[in-house]
Amino acid sequence: MDNEPIDADDDAAAPGWEAIDASLAPLYGDQEPQHMGTLLNYRLGGPDPLDGISAYRRALPVPHWHYVTYGFSELYDKETDVPDTSGYGFELSFRLLADRDEKTAPAWVFNFLQNLARYVFETGNVFSPGDSMSTNGPIALESATAICAIAFVGDPELPPIDTPNGSLAFIQVVGLTLEERQAAKYWSTQGLLDVLLPHMPLWVTDLQRASLHDVAAIAAGIKAGTERDGSSSGYLYTKALAVQERKRLLRPPTVEIRLGAREAAELGVLLPLRIPFERPMLLGGPEWQLRLEAGSACALSIEDQVATVTMDAACAQAFASSVPAREGRYVLDALPQLSWQVQPTLIRDAEGNVVERIG
Repeated sequence: MDNEPIDADDDAAAPGWEAIDASLAPLYGDQEPQHMGTLLNYRLGGPDPLDGISAYRRALPVPHWHYVTYGFSELYDKETDVPDTSGYGFELSFRLLADRDEKTAPAWVFNFLQNLARYVFETGNVFSPGDSMSTNGPIALESATAICAIAFVGDPELPPIDTPNGSLAFIQVVGLTLEERQAAKYWSTQGLLDVLLPHMPLWVTDLQRASLHDVAAIAAGIKAGTERDGSSSGYLYTKALAVQERKRLLRPPTVEIRLGAREAAELGVLLPLRIPFERPMLLGGPEWQLRLEAGSACALSIEDQVATVTMDAACAQAFASSVPAREGRYVLDALPQLSWQVQPTLIRDAEGNVVERIG
């Protein structure tokens, strides 16, 4: 580790970098952070998009390491055409529980944050407070942790700042279990994190903890919030989605919607948490889109590769109780012209081997 980015020109102006340092000074004063810089700039073919990541040691409210990135925003000259925003408009932070005698910040976090940066730089998709995602395995590779998902929230100690290159926000990455991430999906990420906060000071990630969803007070808070607010998740994607319309002489056409068992299970939970709150649900596929929206009666229409199913609250509940995550063909009484064909969902590993079958 180095205390300066390895490839930075000491004589080069870095107003964005200096603005980030200035925002950290009230928290850490003269503490020298442990810093990981890049050997070769990403724009010159280096593997790491971020110019650097600093880690600060904290004692309170629990001993932890506070990591902060440098490179999602514009650190040096202004290069983008958006004058009010610096680069992608954010930097990431991460807080990891530390052993009391630990002297060195765990190196896996530096790699983890660089991997998140690769995703942003390669896809252009940015992170925002309220987002959540699975990490497709333990957040720390080859560890036995139950933390296999992450959420994003505004860093509780680092408010947004204005820099000479535009504004940026500090977005903290928070480690979650899969049960907690599912609760965030069915309710809202911010709602879940607010319920977890008394048990996770500053949303410090603890690799050794079990799911807080099993704590009675937290489970009750999640249940109450979900019933009160409904779900903020309005989009799913599946390669299995297909729609087939069959014309009939002198009778209305029939329609078959095919989807995977995993998506059937998700819709069974989400529709009763969306439709009664007058929020639509969109299921995207390679060729078709399925739009489920609130209405006073159940209806079906198809136009331009979009199948729109209008539902009232009773119809949404009927879907939840009548279309299971199990292979088969299902029809709702309120929509007899529409059949739901559920196919098994096959989960494959990186080599393409089936490791789990749903339905």
